[in-house]
Amino acid sequence: MYLPRHPDSPGDTDPIQPVIWTVSVSRLTGLLGDVIPEFDRRARIEQINLGFEDAVAVINQRLRQEPCDVVIAGGSNAAWLRSRLDVPLVPIQANGFDLMEALARARRIAPRIGLVTHASDVPTFGSFQDSFGLQIEHRRFVTREDARDCIADLRANGIEVIVGTGMAIDHAEAAGLQGVLLYSADSVRQAFEHALELTHTLARSGSRRVPARQRRSSRAGQGTALLGDSSVMAEVRQHIALYAAHDSTVLVSGETGTGKELVARQLHAESGRRGRFVALNCGAISESLLESELFGYSDGAFTGARRGGRVGLVEASDGGTLFLDEIGELPLPLQTRLLRVLEEREVLRVGATEPTPVNLRVVAATLQSLEQRVQAGQFRRDLYYRLATLRIVLPPLRARRGDVALLVHHFFQQLRGVDAPLDEDAMALLSAAQWPGNVRELRNLVDRLRIHWQPAEGSIDASRLLSLAPELAHDAASSPVLQPPAGRPSSVQLQQLLAAHRNDREGMAQALGISRTTLWRWLRAAGLG
Repeated sequence: MYLPRHPDSPGDTDPIQPVIWTVSVSRLTGLLGDVIPEFDRRARIEQINLGFEDAVAVINQRLRQEPCDVVIAGGSNAAWLRSRLDVPLVPIQANGFDLMEALARARRIAPRIGLVTHASDVPTFGSFQDSFGLQIEHRRFVTREDARDCIADLRANGIEVIVGTGMAIDHAEAAGLQGVLLYSADSVRQAFEHALELTHTLARSGSRRVPARQRRSSRAGQGTALLGDSSVMAEVRQHIALYAAHDSTVLVSGETGTGKELVARQLHAESGRRGRFVALNCGAISESLLESELFGYSDGAFTGARRGGRVGLVEASDGGTLFLDEIGELPLPLQTRLLRVLEEREVLRVGATEPTPVNLRVVAATLQSLEQRVQAGQFRRDLYYRLATLRIVLPPLRARRGDVALLVHHFFQQLRGVDAPLDEDAMALLSAAQWPGNVRELRNLVDRLRIHWQPAEGSIDASRLLSLAPELAHDAASSPVLQPPAGRPSSVQLQQLLAAHRNDREGMAQALGISRTTLWRWLRAAGLG
């Protein structure tokens, strides 16, 4: 069963508080219960007193309806849950002091000690054993049956006391042996500190967990930049559908505002990966901070380092997708470290000596030419080839003008809940613009229009549009659409030319190569006279 916190517990009314679930059975449950009150005001914590398959079933069911940022578990339970949950897991890990204290307690019970740990835990106790003359038999297990066999083997060899994880202690006591729990309150506290640091890291990257139901309902909004009936956008969607199921790294290139992060999110959403989507802009953080943000650091790595160390975004995206925007801004020393993560599937925290294995998919994005940076010696060639295993190139909005009307209608529906109130000339004016900021610029303009527009004023015509968005006239002189036409210009072209010439009709007539009388007649026929 699981034990929810009391509704009157401190912090329940704060929706920003991290949500942490602990998963445990046997002895560890009591130890967690002793430590949880110390963190009760810093997070919403719930105990799930289950293990293995039962814990996975309950957690996955609850995740469909409830948010959870991090799960904490120990020993074999942690190893089992890590690859089966759609949420990051922080393991409770015994440190050297825990081991020495547990062995000292066990020595007071019997001279010969059995140490039973999960295969992922490899404690170092050789020097301690030699210094204190202890007789220690160490066994490692993977499954529950392995643990039971280890205890039986030790008992047959005359061992009377077992030091180990909660499962090992349960089996030892069932076999008539005394047990000493390997974990201490300090190791549990450190796990909570790591979990809280991980939630803060995820919050900074905008990657906090939301229930599956909310993710499904918001997925349509995430794919906004992928709308479009043009052939180039159809090709982009085909690439996403093809690449999503593969773990190979994807390099997404395109101008600012074309939707590179949305492509990365769509790749993650369709990949079936159980972990999170974690995003980092490599150009937004200084090099000194970027290393610890990306790779994390160990306890005591440098002066001022947080006690217990810090989880980096590489570890935070374990089981999910790491999106590295503006990858071309990644400093050369960190490029070497990133390449190791991609090649070895492990990350070494700053100041650490042992790497941590990670299972992640990396999607990188760039608005500059990485090939040119490679030629200039500013980007590692081997990393470039590793990142560009699969490539998606996003077209600028001016290369798919036929999609502008579709996007405008979508944004008005999304932001105001109505169809776009633009007449034909105004829509043509939008379609003819250059859009250096691409889809992002278009959406921001629609946001401005929907604030100013009132239903009583009817549709927005070209004149009203230019009054609300005078920047559209700045493209007039250079836009091919606005060059003097061979015949009589359309009303939209006349409107744009008027704006470009700041209502200087004489200069406009000269640009068109016509008399002022002809211009007056054209303007009057277009309703602009």
